[in-house]
Amino acid sequence: MKYRLLIVSLFASFLSFSQGYVTDMSVSKSELEQTIYSKDSTAEALVIYDYGNSFVNNKTFWLNSQFKQKIKILKPEGIDRGEFEVILYKGKSSTEKIEDIKGTTYNLEDDKVVKTYLTKKAIFREENEKYTRVKFVLPNVKVGSIVTISYEKQSRFMAKFQPWYFQGDDPVLYSEYNTSIPGNYEYHIKLVGGIPFDTHDVSLKKNCLETGRGASADCSVSKYIMKNIPAYKSEDFTTTSLNYSSRVEYEMSVFHGFDGRVDKITKTWKDADHELKADSEFGKQLSKSSLAKNILPQSITSIPDQLERAKAIYRFVLDNYTWNGKSERYDVSVKDLIKEKVGSVFEINLLLENLLSSEGLKVYPILMSTRENGFATKVYPVLTDFNYVILKTTIDGKHYFLDATDKYYTFGELPFRALNQYGRLIDFEDGSYWEDIVVSNYSGRTHRVQLSSFTDDEFTGTIQSRYTGYHSHKPKKQYDENPSSYLENKTNTLSDISIDNFEVVDFDVSNHNFNEKFDVNIDPEFIGNKIYLNPFLIKFFEENPFKLQERTYPIDFGYKNVYNYSMQIKIDESLTILETPEKFNYLLPNGAGSLVFNIELKDNLLTLYFKVKFNLPIYLPEYYPYLKIFMDKVVELQNNTVIVLEKK
Repeated sequence: MKYRLLIVSLFASFLSFSQGYVTDMSVSKSELEQTIYSKDSTAEALVIYDYGNSFVNNKTFWLNSQFKQKIKILKPEGIDRGEFEVILYKGKSSTEKIEDIKGTTYNLEDDKVVKTYLTKKAIFREENEKYTRVKFVLPNVKVGSIVTISYEKQSRFMAKFQPWYFQGDDPVLYSEYNTSIPGNYEYHIKLVGGIPFDTHDVSLKKNCLETGRGASADCSVSKYIMKNIPAYKSEDFTTTSLNYSSRVEYEMSVFHGFDGRVDKITKTWKDADHELKADSEFGKQLSKSSLAKNILPQSITSIPDQLERAKAIYRFVLDNYTWNGKSERYDVSVKDLIKEKVGSVFEINLLLENLLSSEGLKVYPILMSTRENGFATKVYPVLTDFNYVILKTTIDGKHYFLDATDKYYTFGELPFRALNQYGRLIDFEDGSYWEDIVVSNYSGRTHRVQLSSFTDDEFTGTIQSRYTGYHSHKPKKQYDENPSSYLENKTNTLSDISIDNFEVVDFDVSNHNFNEKFDVNIDPEFIGNKIYLNPFLIKFFEENPFKLQERTYPIDFGYKNVYNYSMQIKIDESLTILETPEKFNYLLPNGAGSLVFNIELKDNLLTLYFKVKFNLPIYLPEYYPYLKIFMDKVVELQNNTVIVLEKK
């Protein structure tokens, strides 16, 4: 009976974090006894309580933001959660302040709760021209500790109200953010992330802010609460965490002064278009016949077919001008690019716009934010969000997106960095609008293996490989830059087989695909007279890239994918087939993807066919558990499939 009681006690203790946590800064003995978070056994630390409150002080008129946090340390890697850092920005006439810093470390020693307090000696300041970095390190932090911290930040910078990050590197049991915003401050409020609020209350507080002359303002009071928030853990096939980590942000749109003045802070898109048109580094660089004059050779301008002429102009820019790796919209000069032959993405693609326009094509620039830069804000214009530009043109009713910064991309292909869902198409005549950036074609890899003979305990044959679309760019670049190194890398990668007579077929950097073929010799595994052969000489996925227990953000491949693998083995009189794998098919929900594995023997020819297809460029988080199972099947088939033959 004692053992049963012990088990029940441990089980209840194990679950206490997920079922009975307290939403305040008190620390209980039972919380200190916890050793793991049941919903995420990999968690290094757990935020038990996260609280914020931001309001305009009715005496100082400063923005006061109060912070409280309680964190459980679960693993040695989480000990650094006892170190905190706050940035205080400096302005021309004001500097942000931090007040009332308090911190405590709680440990369980000899079955008693022991507190160790943060001292002033453990608070450090690092000064900079633009900001002060304040660091505080809590004492005696170790695995099992709970640390609590609280402080208040005071600021006169109201343009951006204090944001709140619900989601971070650690799971969070409870996060609450309260705001009180006076009515004379109007903000665009931006909610990011796909996790729903458990509570989102809004109310009005009358006369929350008053001046000495009798003027007053009402306040919009909001309460945001999220519970059981998983950690944001980065994984393959995604963009920056800025796109998906759950948070609330603010951008001031209008300020109403108590004296009656109104300052319009945020522009409309009509305002932004006007600003861009007058911009010497953007609008003034577009569709200028003087810039495009005498650049294109007659061999291009005389091409009668408009599409072929456009392709030739695109290739001309790729061949004659080099991207310097810079993408921000500043110091843009197409004239300098023409002279120096090296320039930024804005200079190169605006030159392409000028050349295409000079040949009668209608071309529009599209301002974009790259995958690493995050999504551009759609709610209101923030021109600093955009760090890239591409072009759109329409020829014979078909739309093409263009970017002339990489010679290994073909006409109508965008670099992978630009596949960030949408951009702002700039049309100075009819007004700008959001343009979806969608890659409709599949990109793929195909490997065809033919084993034609079995001699001296070796299989011999050929492999033909074809890479298309986005899968072709890397091999094209590597082979073009150093063919010997490319072959050496392939030989090292395919270390289980011998490669001879390697050949790249009809290589051209402007082609949409990359084709190669080579002869192979394979030493299968022997046990007695039995031959064990894994038919997957080339694997698409060595392991499942999806390992998280839960993923709250989309799976973003950027484009649709298809992987094909086939093998034919000629079964001559020296071999007998003893065992072949079973056929297998698997579908993702809603036809979003498929896995096909077939094998058949006909006329002494054993044929294996394997196909993996992803029909969407981006999968919502709801697909994640299905994709995990899907990829488990893919990896299992590649690694564990065996054909058993017998040597006569």
